[in-house]
Amino acid sequence: MAESKKKAVQAGAGESAEPAASWVPTAEAKQKATTFRWTAIALWALAIAGEAVGIFWLLRQRVVTGKAGELVRDADTGRLEETGVTTTFPQWAFVSLLVLLVVIAALSITGSILWKKANRLDPARRSDTVRFFVQNQLGAIIAIIAFVPLIVLVFLNKDMSKGQKTTAGVVGIVLALLATYVGVDFNPPSVEKYTADQSAVVQLLGHDEVSWVAGGSVYHVCDQVSDIQTGSAIETGTTAQAVEAGKTRLTLKLKSELEKCGLPVPENVTEITDALRQIQGGTTTTLPAPVWGAGVTPPIDVKDAAPASN
Repeated sequence: MAESKKKAVQAGAGESAEPAASWVPTAEAKQKATTFRWTAIALWALAIAGEAVGIFWLLRQRVVTGKAGELVRDADTGRLEETGVTTTFPQWAFVSLLVLLVVIAALSITGSILWKKANRLDPARRSDTVRFFVQNQLGAIIAIIAFVPLIVLVFLNKDMSKGQKTTAGVVGIVLALLATYVGVDFNPPSVEKYTADQSAVVQLLGHDEVSWVAGGSVYHVCDQVSDIQTGSAIETGTTAQAVEAGKTRLTLKLKSELEKCGLPVPENVTEITDALRQIQGGTTTTLPAPVWGAGVTPPIDVKDAAPASN
């Protein structure tokens, strides 16, 4: 592989990236995340504005038919009613309502997709419980806000026929469920997840440097592994740069890749791989320190931190 391809990203990172204490996004990734978030917010604002149009204008449309008759008093409510006059929900408003529901769903879903991309680039910390939940599930929350009041008022509308209510209600519920499902992040990223991957890389390789190619979602321990011999340019950089490029986790083929790269394999590589699999899947667990065999020089010497004082 040509040297220029292997160093496509490394040029900006330096020949030997210094290990970091905790994962942080690159400046470029943070800027992209900010752009995605503001775009998502704008789309969500339009979705909620569309809901307001539906509630305060579209659902208030009615067609009055029949001739005015005498006034009568409803014995149950005490209100006066005019006999011979009926109101119906116009067909153009019904069709417009269905179109509006689709537009709201499209805006909500597109915003959620962009928001998730932003979270992949610049995640929250799992330890910050409230922010972590809101930031990762905001798309679902917005979908509920954008649909539920409108759907409720559709079923409460007295001018719509039973068929119109059923059709608009079912369409609204289906689109609301779809938008909510897309908005939910079932395995959200976190600083802790990315830090675990970075920590494994540094302890196994001695520095924060990985390789990847376009396509796929993982990065690898060196540029010689078979998974990235695809003919595409092989890029090398830090784990943060890999995330910026759209790679969200470290490969779990650690044993085979370390062997292929001619790097020492820790005796507990299986335990390390299992721990990473759990962490990447959203489970909180301890990442084991590599156990090196006799005669193997560790790539880096990292001591355990002193116990926290009470």
